[in-house]
Amino acid sequence: MKQNPITEAIRIQTERTNEMEHSTPLFLTSSFCFDNAEEMRAAFADETDDNIYSRFSNPTVNEFVDKMIALEGAEAGVATGSGMSAVFAGFMALLKKGDHIISCDAVFGSTHNILKKYLPNYGIESSYVSVEKTEEWETAIQPNTKMIYLETPTNPGLEIIDLDFVCNLAKKHNLIVIVDNCFATPVNQKPIDFGVHLVLHSATKWIDGQGRVLGGVIVGDKKLIQTIYLFCRNTGPSLSPFNAWVLSKSLETLDVRMERHAKNALHIATALEKHPKISWLKYPYLPSHPQHNIALKQMKNGGGIICFELKGGLESGKNFLNSLKLLSLTANLGDSRSIASHPASTTHGKLTEEERLKVNITPGLIRISVGLEYADDILNDILKALEKC
Repeated sequence: MKQNPITEAIRIQTERTNEMEHSTPLFLTSSFCFDNAEEMRAAFADETDDNIYSRFSNPTVNEFVDKMIALEGAEAGVATGSGMSAVFAGFMALLKKGDHIISCDAVFGSTHNILKKYLPNYGIESSYVSVEKTEEWETAIQPNTKMIYLETPTNPGLEIIDLDFVCNLAKKHNLIVIVDNCFATPVNQKPIDFGVHLVLHSATKWIDGQGRVLGGVIVGDKKLIQTIYLFCRNTGPSLSPFNAWVLSKSLETLDVRMERHAKNALHIATALEKHPKISWLKYPYLPSHPQHNIALKQMKNGGGIICFELKGGLESGKNFLNSLKLLSLTANLGDSRSIASHPASTTHGKLTEEERLKVNITPGLIRISVGLEYADDILNDILKALEKC
């Protein structure tokens, strides 16, 4: 009987060595040895699956990838040194000069820079489409469009994109769909079930869960992944075996952690929604969220992120952050410890004000990554900070 992916994420493990260890071993090595010249020749000729060099493959990295394949319901996968290297590899391996990408207009700041600053250097153009105006998506498709790229939920505005709609559109026009599933995680949302071709993550976030290591991963269609693997093998955005070991162990607790993150987030969002210092608050599992029904359809829970707009704008945002005592101010999310950030001056700081406003990143926007602390302790810290705004 096939096991549940949650069980597989706990039980998939590198083959036990002669030492009979229970916890999975770590292969912290740059290269691998052969018994004779013929074995080495066969490995380099791709006649065997033997490991050669950790830029190509590594048992510890493979274990992490195999777990992510199981959780996402994918055919294959490849790990990278960071989430952004997974994004870049997905673009560069599958696109060529003259191609065109459609992207949702609400994307992470570094993804925006790749789309608008770097890909044009290679003759690859992109067009943004509104998350809220789905009628614009088909109109944006050009004869040279090859790919649709999106985040759902988006960072940091928590917009939810209907995966059924996007995949039906892509199928009609024979387009590749890549989804950044970082905010939801594979235990909360499975884009491949809706027809998405490739799913990527910044494993640095919820997958690690404790802010220790960097990592990225992209999983999905076997043929597409092979093309991406060859790109990564030759260009070198490899995941460290040590980081892979940490991330593989972290996947064993991802399901239970995300349940607690989401439970805390819903409790805090419900308590803050009508606060007099807040103009609006978004959380996917609140009925007030504009795409609440879509979130219910494709997400198991609302995830661990809350965002809200302070009525006092930029100065209130500064006062709020400076008044927090428990929450951390750091350039990360998905940690066991709750984190507050101000996207307009950090993750999206390199965008123009016009670009930020276009994707609803306003001066007073605050993003809260809700941690695993006792929910009321997190809430009380936020409430006391709001008093200073």
